[in-house]
Amino acid sequence: MARMATRQRVVISTIGAWLFGFLIFFPILWMGLASFKTELEAFAIPPSFLFFHWTTENYATVQERSDYLHHAMNSIIIAGGSTLIALLIAIPAAWSMAFSPTKRTKDVLLWMLSTKMMPPVGVLVPIYLIYKSFGLLDSRIGLVFILCLGNLPIVIWMLFTYFKEIPRDILEAARMDGATIGRELVYVLTPMAIPGLASTLLLNLILAWNEAFWTLNLSTSSAAPLTTFIASYSSPEGLFWAKLSAASTLAIAPILVLGWFSQKQLVRGLTFGAVK
Repeated sequence: MARMATRQRVVISTIGAWLFGFLIFFPILWMGLASFKTELEAFAIPPSFLFFHWTTENYATVQERSDYLHHAMNSIIIAGGSTLIALLIAIPAAWSMAFSPTKRTKDVLLWMLSTKMMPPVGVLVPIYLIYKSFGLLDSRIGLVFILCLGNLPIVIWMLFTYFKEIPRDILEAARMDGATIGRELVYVLTPMAIPGLASTLLLNLILAWNEAFWTLNLSTSSAAPLTTFIASYSSPEGLFWAKLSAASTLAIAPILVLGWFSQKQLVRGLTFGAVK
């Protein structure tokens, strides 16, 4: 009886998990299907799920109207650059807070986290004026810098949590063997925290890829990433749902594929240290 009860609980939990996962994924699925519809079918009520006239005209129109590869390259450079720079800053910062804390360490961590609670629109005007003065508007460097600073508190917090799970004895043994701080970071700490580093990198990459507020306000054409590419299909004439769905599908496709192939590393990193 106990085995049957356990098996039933597993089956019910599995079905519930699949239903919950499908519920979360359904908007993406619906967007992908709408991208293959005509504009008339995209507005049709009741909507058709699978039985409609499939067409790739929307993707051809999107590519003719906008240079997808240009926007995709901007997204790769901006998201990748801001992530790498944030990691280079966050690794030594998290190391110092985890293994050489001071009385002010907790206050600094809370202060960094509090910066994420401030709405970005509150600092839009001064940042816009600063960028205008230094010629950083519509530039990849400017977007890399602002996205790096915006996500840096999250990166430091995540790495600090992972580093706290690493035994101090290992680092002390490395110091007794003559390892300098640089060698300790590169050859001892970093290899042990690879799951945490991988999950932090992936999460920061996704956040930077999906960032819309700063990219829409600080870029127009030259450095415009895929978020601006999507927003260009919202016009005063109205919303073209089929073409908007095609543009959105093209925009999320690279990060969706990356997340699919790296899901094991992401889950492993997010649960790093949770199970003793």
